[in-house]
Amino acid sequence: MSLREIPLRTLDDAPTTLAELAGDKAVLVVNVASKCGLTPQYTGLVKLQQTYGPRGFTVVGVPCNQFMGQEPGSAEEIQEFCSTTYGVDFPLLEKAEVNGEGRHPLYTELTRAADAAGESGDIQWNFEKFLVDRSGAVVGRFRPRTEPEDPEVTGAIEKLVQA
Repeated sequence: MSLREIPLRTLDDAPTTLAELAGDKAVLVVNVASKCGLTPQYTGLVKLQQTYGPRGFTVVGVPCNQFMGQEPGSAEEIQEFCSTTYGVDFPLLEKAEVNGEGRHPLYTELTRAADAAGESGDIQWNFEKFLVDRSGAVVGRFRPRTEPEDPEVTGAIEKLVQA
């Protein structure tokens, strides 16, 4: 099964896949949290969606409560926070575990990808980012402190939306 075909559920509990959510677009998958010091990265993620969305790209947020309980809310609370505080208009999936025995199958596959330093494995913290091309290959992994609008991220997106 390809990465794009792994069964997922949206924040409002509808079944989906990355292929259904993104069509033939490139995807930036990000584990997100509402009560984290990195939460302001939502602003950059929304800008990426606005800038590159019309060119064949989408962000997909995956709420995760595994890091110091920084995403404690219900699906409704998460949706309300994201839309009213940051104007999030990209797809959000159901809350999921990204590490450990309960790791979602999507993250089992994503965490096999290495970052620029050649390191793969567990998610370090909230807002770790994975860039997936149209064929479902992970072509970039960006650690939590890498801002969404960092030239390393935008440059990698540019290569995919021009392809």
